[in-house]
Amino acid sequence: MEAYKKEFIEFMLDSDVLKFGDFTLKSGRKSPFFMNAGGYVTGAQLKKLGEYYAKAIVNTYGTDFDVLFGPAYKGIPLAVVTAIAMHDLYGKEVRYCSDRKEEKDHGADKGSFLGSKLQDGDRVIMIEDVTTSGKSMEETVPKVRGAANLDIVGLMVSLNRNEKGKGDKTALQEVSELYGFPCAAIVSMKEVIEYLEEAGKLDEAMKAKLNAYYEQYGAKA
Repeated sequence: MEAYKKEFIEFMLDSDVLKFGDFTLKSGRKSPFFMNAGGYVTGAQLKKLGEYYAKAIVNTYGTDFDVLFGPAYKGIPLAVVTAIAMHDLYGKEVRYCSDRKEEKDHGADKGSFLGSKLQDGDRVIMIEDVTTSGKSMEETVPKVRGAANLDIVGLMVSLNRNEKGKGDKTALQEVSELYGFPCAAIVSMKEVIEYLEEAGKLDEAMKAKLNAYYEQYGAKA
């Protein structure tokens, strides 16, 4: 496992963003863990978060892209801090863009987007916190593709939960097959569990809960 992945796992735990316990997800599933990217609130945390996204994006997709697109609302700060990190770490200048939940009908920047205008020929990377159902992609991919003649290079999320989406595959696999672009994560929950087990940071009770959860909801592929 790459060093940045191990560091990111520790970072999620230190920031109290990845928690273990008993949680009810939006889908109704009872989960032994919960990840909330809204927990990154300080300048230091956001700076580090952008750097981890940037490293994962470059490691997965390279640097041949022009725009980071973050779906509203959580994707907005993610796109901004990652654009800054791309400049600071790699000297790569990329633009950020996001959609608006409500279209703005006045001023110089009216319309459905904020940040950079999407242009013909743009190579776009979508950026999100965690995809469990793919619902945000259903809303934003048509918007992005309808804005210009562009190419979506791929999607990067912070955590792949490695569980079933609507069918037997992960939500990331379903999004990839539905929209025709690759999807990746900084780390997967499988990698998180492996790392914590090796570090002796998972007790037997939590291991049993995680095993039971993945017996029921784990993706086949």
